[in-house]
Amino acid sequence: QVQLVESGGGLVQPGGSLRLSCAASGSMFSIHTMGWYHQAPGKQRELVAQITLGYESITNYANSVKGRFTISRDTAKNTVYLQMNSLKPEDTGVYFCNTVAQLREVDDEDDYWGQGTQVTVSS
Repeated sequence: QVQLVESGGGLVQPGGSLRLSCAASGSMFSIHTMGWYHQAPGKQRELVAQITLGYESITNYANSVKGRFTISRDTAKNTVYLQMNSLKPEDTGVYFCNTVAQLREVDDEDDYWGQGTQVTVSS
């Protein structure tokens, strides 16, 4: 099975910064992408940022975080980071780590999720 361990959430004032980390472990044939989703109170989970773990690093960001958030990876450690700067109250919510991976070469890709980490932006 795939396990995703997240860290780095917390309380920060508007304009502040936080860095989230997510490490994937378990028996996997390959990891295709890792990313972060945001779920605000009472709303659906939405993609924040995503990065591929292949030879070429391709990133994808939600429009609302472009220029403020940066996703990066350590492929050797199967770890992804989300640097969040210029945080706003609307960034408040639970951030879930996601990976799209294959457990075995014969398997289809599947989604795996972490438990989530709370980010609160408030003065």
